[in-house]
Amino acid sequence: MGKTLFDKVWDAHVVDSIDNGPQVLYIDKHLIHEVTSPQAFKELEERNIPIFRPDQIVATADHNTPTVNQHLPVRDELSRNQLKQLAENCEKNGITLYGLGHPYNGIVHVMAPELGITQPGMTMVCGDSHTSTHGAFGSIAFGIGTSQVAQVFASQCLLLTKPKSLRVSVNGKLKNGVLPKDVILYIISKIGTNAGTGYFCEYAGDVFENMSMEGRMTVCNMSIEMGARGGMIAPDQTTFDYVKGREFAPKGEEFDKKVAYWKTLPSDEDAVFDKEYTFDAADIEPMVTYGTNPGMGIKINARIPELNDASFEKSLQYMDFKKGEYMLNKPINYVFIGSCTNSRIEDFRVAAQFIKGKQKADNVTAWLVPGSKQVESQIEAEGLKDIFEAAGFELRQPGCSACLAMNDDKIPQGEYCVSTSNRNFEGRQGQGARTILASPLVAAATAVAGKIVDVTKLLEHSYEEELI
Repeated sequence: MGKTLFDKVWDAHVVDSIDNGPQVLYIDKHLIHEVTSPQAFKELEERNIPIFRPDQIVATADHNTPTVNQHLPVRDELSRNQLKQLAENCEKNGITLYGLGHPYNGIVHVMAPELGITQPGMTMVCGDSHTSTHGAFGSIAFGIGTSQVAQVFASQCLLLTKPKSLRVSVNGKLKNGVLPKDVILYIISKIGTNAGTGYFCEYAGDVFENMSMEGRMTVCNMSIEMGARGGMIAPDQTTFDYVKGREFAPKGEEFDKKVAYWKTLPSDEDAVFDKEYTFDAADIEPMVTYGTNPGMGIKINARIPELNDASFEKSLQYMDFKKGEYMLNKPINYVFIGSCTNSRIEDFRVAAQFIKGKQKADNVTAWLVPGSKQVESQIEAEGLKDIFEAAGFELRQPGCSACLAMNDDKIPQGEYCVSTSNRNFEGRQGQGARTILASPLVAAATAVAGKIVDVTKLLEHSYEEELI
């Protein structure tokens, strides 16, 4: 029986096994930020244990960082202390840190891939649930808790039980206006938020093969939202082309050797998965969520389901929506394009293409937050900043921003925000805030209209105008 992509990468990193039970897995790269690392550093210091491989650790500041006036001292005391603590811990232990203002600074799951730190066939961890993003490269990447952060600091290994394997296949051609974010929101709406529990998910089929690396990262990022430990996509020429030439990617002959190995990683044809789901690309439309978990999603022109379930009704009550009503034409006062799900240059290109020549609705506050300093530079170099500012959008500085409201970027109580982030939990974007997850295209269209609109109809209309 053949091996899956997951099997191949996992098995290559097993250091030891304990009586057919848990296994000791070697970790290639450990990413850290200011929120989940201080306690782990403190634990090692108290136990007088040195950091085993500081050269395999990369740190960045992202969660608590302000997205305006980053050249000034951080106003929030908690945030300021956490950033200071990270800098001191990294300096003390010889760990590379890309702090606030550094040209490589950014959201951990954006800056690591764009620097070539993320590579196929690796094992990668971070004290952050959306570490699954890096699986887009054919790596095993997953979030860990603070005690596990300390384990990796001390040994560069983790004691783990091997997850089961799941494959989600999507084949066919996506309709105009359907983005990778819509694909993953559709999948989660169909299989639920617990379908992946205990599994590592591989995404297969020509829809993923035809996606850009940015799109693949968006999909793998949200694997955790269907309960999976992580998500993976087999490395191919798209992957190799993306990695090649990046700052910390292998160079020359070493790169060629790596590619030869990476080509052996895709799942064997006779590999068997513990669970499989298959979907048709033609069934996917632009998506929006209506509830308080990412599985509560519908096609943008559909009605909210009519279910009799206590938690379902509690969600609708929080969101102030009713069963059977349409999401279309709902007035929206906030739009956020950013987060580790959708803050890469491709996301801003899509938004700018739609926004160009239009104006933001007067009732909307629209925040555009790049995922890294490099994305911020690309936005300026490509002239996208001019498009955004002419249309009345606010382009901010890099950071996690309004994804999780750990900084000043909070959505006011009771307000709706169409957001390109990954979670629509109660209070996720601020106490009492109501989050509607969507793609950058739907978010941009919402900001211009001041309400949720069927973006496919708008695209058809603009296409007809071009023909005239």
